[in-house]
Order: sequence, then C-alpha cells, then structure tokens
Amino acid sequence: MELSAGHLTYCTNIHAGESWDAHFESLKKNFPLIKAHVSKDMPMGIGLRLSNIASIDLQDSSKLQEFKLWLQDNSAYVFTMNGFPYGDFHHAVVKDKVHAPDWCTTERLDYTLRLFDTLSKLLPKGLSGGISTSPLTYRHWHPSKEQWEKAMSASTRNIVSVLGELILIKRNKNISMHLDIEPEPDGMLETGREFIDWYQGVFLPMAVEDLKVSLNISAENVIAAAKEHICLCYDVCHFAIGYEPHRQVIDELVESGIAVGKIQISAALKARLPDDVESRNLIATEFSRFNEPTYLHQVVAKKEDNSVIRYRDLPAALEDIQNPEVSEWRAHFHVPVFIDEMGLLNSTRADIVEVLNIQKSSVFTSHLEVETYTWEVLPESLKASIDQSISRELNWVRGVLGD
Repeated sequence: MELSAGHLTYCTNIHAGESWDAHFESLKKNFPLIKAHVSKDMPMGIGLRLSNIASIDLQDSSKLQEFKLWLQDNSAYVFTMNGFPYGDFHHAVVKDKVHAPDWCTTERLDYTLRLFDTLSKLLPKGLSGGISTSPLTYRHWHPSKEQWEKAMSASTRNIVSVLGELILIKRNKNISMHLDIEPEPDGMLETGREFIDWYQGVFLPMAVEDLKVSLNISAENVIAAAKEHICLCYDVCHFAIGYEPHRQVIDELVESGIAVGKIQISAALKARLPDDVESRNLIATEFSRFNEPTYLHQVVAKKEDNSVIRYRDLPAALEDIQNPEVSEWRAHFHVPVFIDEMGLLNSTRADIVEVLNIQKSSVFTSHLEVETYTWEVLPESLKASIDQSISRELNWVRGVLGD
C-alpha cells in the first residue's frame, strides 16, 4: 500500500514454498486475508521472495502471465523482492548457508539477474523496483587476508556486473531498478561503517574502471548511475543488533549520496544483564527458548566500555552468559515488530520507532517492508495465524508512521 512515507508491504519469505507453484499457493491462501485487514479498498504491494528454483520456474511466460492476472484480480503489485536466500529457507537447516552461493559466484549473479528480469516485467509503469541481497559473503568463510581480499574483489566485480545490466535496462527500457545490499552480523559487510567504506573505497573505483570503457560513459556518469542502482537495504534488526546510531548512519548515507533502497522493518531480541549469577541464568533460560536449529541467531554483547563481543550463534553466547564484562545482549532472532516485552527479554522495537520517525520527518526511501521470517520457529506463546500476525505488524507500522 502507498503511504505518505512510501510503499509498505511485507516479505513473502514468511510463506513456505521453494518452487513457484508451492509459493504461489501460499500467496493465494494468505495474501487476500492480509490485504483485507490492512488495505481493503486500495492496491497493496507485495515484497516477493523467489528462491532460485522459483525464479527459474517464472521464466515460463505462461506462469508469469498467470501471476500477473492474479495480481490484477487482487489489486496487488510487486515493487520489491528479497534475493538474499537463494535456496531452501523453510523446513531445512539454513544457518550460514543462507549466504550460499555468495557473490563470489556466477550462480549468485545469474540468480539476481533473473530476479531483475522478472521484476522488470511485474513493476507498475513509472515505479522503481528493488531487490535486496546478501552482504557479499559470509565473513568466516574467508579467514586469511588473502582469502578475504580475493572474495572482496570477486564479489564486488559481480556487483559491478549487475550495475552494468541495470544501466542498460534503464537505457533501453526506461525502467529504474536497484540492488539493495543488506549488511548483517557476520556478513562481509556487517555494519553501516563497513558498507560505506566498501562502497566508496572498493565498489565505486571498480565500477568506474570496468564500466566507463565497456559502456562508453564518463566516470561521473558511472558514479551517478551507481548511486541510483546500487543501494543499501536498511534492516533495522541488523543495525540494532550492532548498537549502531541510526540517525548518524542515515545522515552519512544521505550526505554521501548513497541511497537506501529499502527499509526492512524487523525486531531482534535484547536484554540487560544484571550482575548476579542467578539473574543471568534466568535470562539465559529465556534466551534458550529461541535456540532453534534452522537459522543463525548471532549475538552481539555490549561491554561497559561500549565495545562489543560477537558470537556466531546463540549457543556460543549462552556458554558465556556469566562474562562479567558484558552488560547487554542483542540476538539476531526476528520477532513480531509490535512486541516489546517477552518476560525477562525485550525487543528492539524502539529502534524501529526511531528509524520510522526519521523516515517520517525526512523521507530517505520509498520502499518499506516488514520482515518476520522466523514465524515458523517462534515459541508458541508468540504465534498467531500468519495473516493475523502480519496484518497486526503492518497496521502497527502504519500507526507509527501516522497513516
């Protein structure tokens, strides 16, 4: 749905189904119920997640036409897509495999270009479209300096290849689309600072070097095109986990001309850690309820001097619960955005409110997407039906934005 602060939707990675037929069935079952609760009389956008298999399925023109007719019949449109998870995302152990294949590979490049081809055929005329993607690769796959530099170079060059294709699509079809890179814990690009430094120090120089000759355009025009087509996906949960200063990061992005392609509206778990052993054990017990085996649930712990300790997954953090240097935990577990307190734990809902208030006062993107992909693995006490939960999340966001 279109609000004064942009187009608001939810990410369909909450719906199971890796093939297009299976995912389409989930959409047909759930989307009309959600739309009836949040946008009954107005068109509503969809944040479409397509696995690699589904992206290949939708190359079938008859399947794509069937979907376009369904969108028309349901007063729906697609303006953003999630191209981060390539393979199985439900009913399988995902963990660090969510990054595979990474941006070092042609498989990731081909998949992403296939998504852009599909999006270009679905976008309403005059509307820009975006696809979020992984932060290049999983950092722990490249432990040595040589491996790191090789991965950084290869992945950046593939991002530049996407930029070249998006420039040509804009030139030949007058369709503007952007790739939205999503920093997250343990990604090669983990923080806002790392993203900005990579963008200015690695990506832009390589883009100029590769494209000014191959596309016969000036360095200045390459940079201008890069800032239109290669953007940041601002996942509030990920930035909150790292205790990042939202206003400072967003201001620096704006000042440097780096666009935010999409805000992913999501909440993580957090808790202050008292000094006494018994209280910490109780908090550990509460966190243990979220220790499920499907996804990575990284923990970032803040020390009294404001430095941090990063744990690759929740079990490693639980083993260190009595670390006396640590005063707070934040854990990468997406919970419904309207929830603030869960027993002894809290969510990072306040971070969402802060970012949405910045967006409301000075719009810095037109794409907003609620993402609560962990619905299937939530503790039962936090579950409602998918349509009720997503509808409540969307309406809560609308309330914060004042729409």
